[in-house]
Amino acid sequence: MTTQFKKSDHIYFIGIGGISMSGLAEILASRGHQVSGTDIRETPVTKHLQSQGININLGHRAENITDDVTHVVFTAAIHDDNPELAAAKAKNLIIMDRAHLLGQIMEDYNSSIAVSGTHGKTTTTSMVAEILLAAEKDPTITVGGILPTIGSNLKIGNSPYFVAEACEYFNSFLQLTPLAGVILNIESDHLDFFGTLENIYRSFHSFGKRIPQNGVLIVNKEIANLNEITEGLSCTVETFSLTQDANWTAQNIIHHDDGKNTFDVHYNNDKKATIHLNVPGDHNISNALAAIATASFFGIPAEAWVKGLSHFSGTDRRFQRKGEKNGVLVIDDYAHHPTEIRATLAAAKKVKHNTTWCVFQPHTYSRTKFLFEDFGDAFFDADEIIIADIYAARETDDGTISAKQLAERVAKTGKSARYVGNFDEILVYLQSHCQSGDLFLTVGAGDVYKIGEAFLAD
Repeated sequence: MTTQFKKSDHIYFIGIGGISMSGLAEILASRGHQVSGTDIRETPVTKHLQSQGININLGHRAENITDDVTHVVFTAAIHDDNPELAAAKAKNLIIMDRAHLLGQIMEDYNSSIAVSGTHGKTTTTSMVAEILLAAEKDPTITVGGILPTIGSNLKIGNSPYFVAEACEYFNSFLQLTPLAGVILNIESDHLDFFGTLENIYRSFHSFGKRIPQNGVLIVNKEIANLNEITEGLSCTVETFSLTQDANWTAQNIIHHDDGKNTFDVHYNNDKKATIHLNVPGDHNISNALAAIATASFFGIPAEAWVKGLSHFSGTDRRFQRKGEKNGVLVIDDYAHHPTEIRATLAAAKKVKHNTTWCVFQPHTYSRTKFLFEDFGDAFFDADEIIIADIYAARETDDGTISAKQLAERVAKTGKSARYVGNFDEILVYLQSHCQSGDLFLTVGAGDVYKIGEAFLAD
């Protein structure tokens, strides 16, 4: 039981419908705490929480912070002018952010795992979860997407195992003290907070330092200047790589026509298992190595690696096959960083098809602006690129960057790229141009997936 709460406490979540907040709320509710919260609209997530006896308010209002509320949890998306947060402060309630609560909960588990990195956190967390499930370890799982095996983003187990994503944004992962930490990769992102890549490296080094001496850091050896991350750490460090000599490597890789992969896992040049992976791309082989290395630290046998990873079919919005219509295969992917886009398109290239159509919705003005040149060069493996309007998320348009500018920049690489901001217009264009045998990708962290769903439904 977390030392932060007593049975009599009433914990209120501002933004309870978020993928991570909802999981934490459900964990506390399962422990007998009174839990309630607010979100701006009703969703399948809020409906599920209500089915668990959690009261949900729709719309942020000061009067929602009733006199019996003792603690308030909020996310980085909640600002000081939020009426519920302001009411909690006025009442001198105990207030904590989501990351602090996750850290508190993680302390209750002796075998805790935190997966970090610029890309691949949800997929790798899910892979670790699948291996633990295959080994019948009954883990508690909180992941940033829907894992089909559990039909949710959350599983509450009854064992010392706890596996969670560790997000670097706002230094959230520096609230965690896992026994096993994973760093998948480090690149420029969230520069609206970090400012520079050097600051990102400092944060990941600090994350490594939070792992105890009896723990392990599983880290990608392909990270540039890796010593800046591993220097001075007290824990064991193990590396994985597809291209360099590392502790954990993948050899004899076979890319099948349907996008699936087969490879041999080697530990210090000793073959340990042959893995059949049902998700495409070299990046997912790398993610699988990280998951295997993590499981091995806890003594999970190779049989469970093989079984768990063969069962893994991906998570919601991670190269998710949405369906097929008139011979056109529709796939959706959450990629919203240039490196992720390259990896997604490279994976798509390995799936047998004709033309690759990529509809990209940039995510936030700041990311589009900071990484503009990288985005411009990220679509090499697409044949036809359509850029939708920027998904603002938490930001406002200051007029300095636009989707039209990005489309023009992509076109300068010689690719067929066009700006069609409106979803309805994009759908009409695709319906008249996609042909049987083509692959149509919706790419981005916003609501671009709706275009693919409309294409299949129309």
